[in-house]
Amino acid sequence: MLKKILCMTLAAFLTLGLTCRHAASADLVELPTAWLDEHESFLMWYAIEQGWDKEAGLNIKMQLFSSGADILNALPSGKWVFAGMGAVPAMLGNLRYGTSIIALGNDEARCNAVLVRPDSPIAKVKGWNKQHPNVLGSPETVRGKTFLVTTVSSAHYALSAWLEALGLTDSDIAIKNMDQAQALAAFENNIGDGVGLWAPHMFVAMNKGAVIAADMKMLGKGNPIVLVADTKYATRHPEVTARFLGVYLRAVKMFKETPTEKLVGEYQRFHREFVGKDYDADLALKDLQYHPVQDLQEQLALFDDSKGPSQVQQWQANIAAYFSSIGRITAEEAKKVADGKYATNAYLKLVK
Repeated sequence: MLKKILCMTLAAFLTLGLTCRHAASADLVELPTAWLDEHESFLMWYAIEQGWDKEAGLNIKMQLFSSGADILNALPSGKWVFAGMGAVPAMLGNLRYGTSIIALGNDEARCNAVLVRPDSPIAKVKGWNKQHPNVLGSPETVRGKTFLVTTVSSAHYALSAWLEALGLTDSDIAIKNMDQAQALAAFENNIGDGVGLWAPHMFVAMNKGAVIAADMKMLGKGNPIVLVADTKYATRHPEVTARFLGVYLRAVKMFKETPTEKLVGEYQRFHREFVGKDYDADLALKDLQYHPVQDLQEQLALFDDSKGPSQVQQWQANIAAYFSSIGRITAEEAKKVADGKYATNAYLKLVK
């Protein structure tokens, strides 16, 4: 009899435990999110691996895309409510779908670059523009050449800004539109004279001998990765949006406090498990080192628009003006995003 009672008691506890776990799981808010094969995605992946999303009452689901444009194309079908992407597609997202920038992912000014082969005539000329002494190339060595790039992207912004520094425009070269993996593979097979890449693809190219003709930092351009929201969802669920940001910013805090050398193994595992690729340890370390991040207080300062346009709004306004000037968006479209006010601090202010 005692044995029977003990068995019944144990069964009851097990049933209660399973019921509680099921209830706890059912209480989690499921969030479909969209990401690229980049550093900012690692931060969210790491947070999920630690269970930080569950601690915040969320079940964050990560989906991998090849470009910001692909992420945007998936929005109308409801594939995501939050995403990480470059500042350029974020501008287009607001233009087309009314999306909002709700936080920064990281600073990619050093991670979007134009690269050329070491024996290219472009690589032999340095400092043609005295305001940008480390930039390679000249009008004579660049005009008429072919460049591979993902168009209307952060890498394209780097390419166009480089051309501007040399007194040229997109119309002075031939541009072939490819996604990043295709552009890298084509360049490695001696197609094109140069290539516009973002990390990690630029590090792979550098590891195989390519040299940086210019990056966004050399050119004095701001180029953040941003966290974007489906505005309708964020407006309806401000507290959930704040909790999502809190999870990401918890990973930012970890990243700022941890020596990058200690994160290489986890970064490689992220690339294997989420991206589906192996990543050399030395390249992984460089990738981590090239990506400064901003904590909550730093982000609030960059989003502060109490005395005029915030720094983030100014970055977005500059991007719109630039792509309008080279004909990639119309003047009418540029007016719609000219003030950059779709970059909001409303949800950062709610983070606890």
